[in-house]
Amino acid sequence: MSDLLSRRLALLDSAEQRDLLRHCRHGLEKESLRVDPAGHLALTPHPQALGSALTHAQITTDYSEALLEFITAAEEDPARSLDELDAIHRFAYANLGEEKLWTHSMPCQLPAEAEIPIAEYGSSHIGQIKHVYRKGLAVRYGKAMQCIAGIHYNFSLPEALWPLLQAAEGDTSPAQDYQSERYVALIRNFRRYSWLLMYLFGASPAVCASFLKDREHHLETLGEGTLYLPWATSLRMSDLGYQNNAQASLRPCYNDLDSYLASLRQAVSTPYPPYEAIGLQRDGEWQQLNTNVLQIENEFYSSIRPKRVANAGERPIQALGARGVQYVEVRCLDIDPFLPLGIDLVAARFLDAFLLFCALEDSPSMPGDECRECTANFALTVKEGRRPGLQLSRHGEPRELKAWGLELLERLATCAALLDRTHSGDLHQQALNAQRAKLQDASLTPSARVLRSLREDHLSFFAFAQRQSERHAAWFRGRPLDAESQAAFAQSARDSLAAQATLEREQQGSFEEFVEHYMAAIEPT
Repeated sequence: MSDLLSRRLALLDSAEQRDLLRHCRHGLEKESLRVDPAGHLALTPHPQALGSALTHAQITTDYSEALLEFITAAEEDPARSLDELDAIHRFAYANLGEEKLWTHSMPCQLPAEAEIPIAEYGSSHIGQIKHVYRKGLAVRYGKAMQCIAGIHYNFSLPEALWPLLQAAEGDTSPAQDYQSERYVALIRNFRRYSWLLMYLFGASPAVCASFLKDREHHLETLGEGTLYLPWATSLRMSDLGYQNNAQASLRPCYNDLDSYLASLRQAVSTPYPPYEAIGLQRDGEWQQLNTNVLQIENEFYSSIRPKRVANAGERPIQALGARGVQYVEVRCLDIDPFLPLGIDLVAARFLDAFLLFCALEDSPSMPGDECRECTANFALTVKEGRRPGLQLSRHGEPRELKAWGLELLERLATCAALLDRTHSGDLHQQALNAQRAKLQDASLTPSARVLRSLREDHLSFFAFAQRQSERHAAWFRGRPLDAESQAAFAQSARDSLAAQATLEREQQGSFEEFVEHYMAAIEPT
């Protein structure tokens, strides 16, 4: 444990400050494909009973009309976020008819690309922007890749923490700059150590063979209809999942917020010849929002993002530039197919300790060599993380994954202990122990459990995912919401539909003018 981490922990462990960490906030975003009873992608519209995908705060869609996204509020207790996610699932199942949710990150058996429905958001300008953006994703990356699902974990430290640390360390920079600097430092440490999360929580070591139809790959065959890598943890996060040549050279600098935002502004402003060849419109129909490296900043695929709640009409890049970082969004978590919600409280408690460690531990600037090393460690872990004796690289020297992981857990233990003292329990230490067991025995990891189920139960990937989806559907359907909660969700759905109708009714100006204004709005407001 570094001296800096020791000093910061001691400060937070004082009698006056021990309750401060109770005010961390946690939010969840979970994506799930709607599928028909046979496990095929649902081609039906977004159910109206779930409300407007454009304006509903809890239920929306991601890429496809069939890719639901459930969003919880940011709560001080992650258990409350999980309870809200559970309630959203139960409401959704009350309105899905015979359809169910696919409880795996890698897709079900998809139809031909042309038949995968892109999400619709109505006729308002902002609704059309969301739709055209997704059309752009289709022509840039293909629709199948956009049907991959995951879980995002949103995390913030208490606002009162930053001035406390700043005063203790004698920092005289503006408060907003200090807070953003500390969150960016958290992100640097996250990049250094996030390979550990892929080992511990990766749950997609296999895919349906149909997903890679007509694509080159280096996967092995595991029975009929299943492709896999024997030591993989998360093919979702490998180059088989989110990949793109245009983004290959895009390496935003995480050494400060200004340089990070500058790199994104450049990407959303720089033409890319292959996208120029596609064109902006074809036969009068929009194909993409622009022909630049990125259409908008959210197109950049990353395992973690600095975030700030945006005001109405404000782009994320504007919000960050104007008011700094407010929280981080962890984006690399697979859906655990053995859990009805895809994530549980044990994982959340561990993530809290991990992210607190990343925030408080020393985080020097990351030169190019270290940046590439971190990327390589992550890539190696998602494809070979459970390989016995696997060697990663630390400062150019080989380091066994298992030994390094156990060492990291020892360093994390002090953060888990502080959180437990804060909450008067031992749940964070228990969560740490559960992850230590996975490092000692790789067969306990979700990825190993998936492969064991495929082999022992003689199932294809599709049959396994279909079985788990049916089990979880029965779990949610067997626990309907009480009448009051059901009515509250139904009212929220109606309110969201009314809000969308108001947007469309009050729409002014042309879509072309709206797009031009939106594309130009990349500087802080």
